[in-house]
Amino acid sequence: MVDQNKYGTDWTDSELDLIVADYFAMLTAELRGERYVKAHHCREVMKLTGRTHRSVESKHMNISAVLDQLGRPTIAGYKPYPNYQRSILQAIERYLAKEPVLWEPAANDFDAGGVVDGLQLPFLEPPPLLSPSTERPEGLRRLVHKFDAGERDFRNRALGKAGEEVVLAFERTRLEAEERPDLARKVRWVAQEDGDGAGYDILSFDHAGRERFVEVKTTLGNRMTPFYLTRNECALSEERPDAFRLVRLYAFAQDRRAFELEPPLSEVVRLSPLTFEARFS
Repeated sequence: MVDQNKYGTDWTDSELDLIVADYFAMLTAELRGERYVKAHHCREVMKLTGRTHRSVESKHMNISAVLDQLGRPTIAGYKPYPNYQRSILQAIERYLAKEPVLWEPAANDFDAGGVVDGLQLPFLEPPPLLSPSTERPEGLRRLVHKFDAGERDFRNRALGKAGEEVVLAFERTRLEAEERPDLARKVRWVAQEDGDGAGYDILSFDHAGRERFVEVKTTLGNRMTPFYLTRNECALSEERPDAFRLVRLYAFAQDRRAFELEPPLSEVVRLSPLTFEARFS
């Protein structure tokens, strides 16, 4: 039942903690392919908080807006609504600090086998355009830094391996479709066969037989989620711009979409140095 005394008042910390937990319960079910009914969740939150349907739905969209900025999956149907108060950032931070599972999924959550076997592969769509840099509010900037999606994707070897496997199958399937089965047989998973260090993950070819050095960057987040590049990868993109290609695979826990970037990378992404080598000589 709606509490008339709460019209126009800010949500309390306990109310925010409740709705954030409810949002993540729905998101977890969605990522696992489990059925749930948004309306049932909405009614339960209304019952427990005394808030209106509109207020509850707006808060769900606020949470989507924050997770979108954090480069994390969001609930389909809750379009990001960025007009939120700082208190929602704090509530999300409290939840992620206590419940890191969705933030850092286990290795067995990433199995590319079903995708590869069914050939339900990502299609290459146009990449996002490089837009002007915008300043984030201090609270959001600190939260993004604390829960760095790019760093977590970079460290998640299971996620990276699963993404490479999907793109490997995609490259072979593409060449088969282009009537180059001879080249499809030559496609190699360099990162698995030779180990890291080549500056790319997959050796492939175009229709004419020219080499493609494919580096795969995979994320659970959206197409705008930042990612990390190694010094080796940047160097190779500059040395062999004709061959180097970066495939960005995103929304990996959902519909798995992809786009491709070509050198010079400095013209298609904004590169920022994050680490420095410290030497004594």
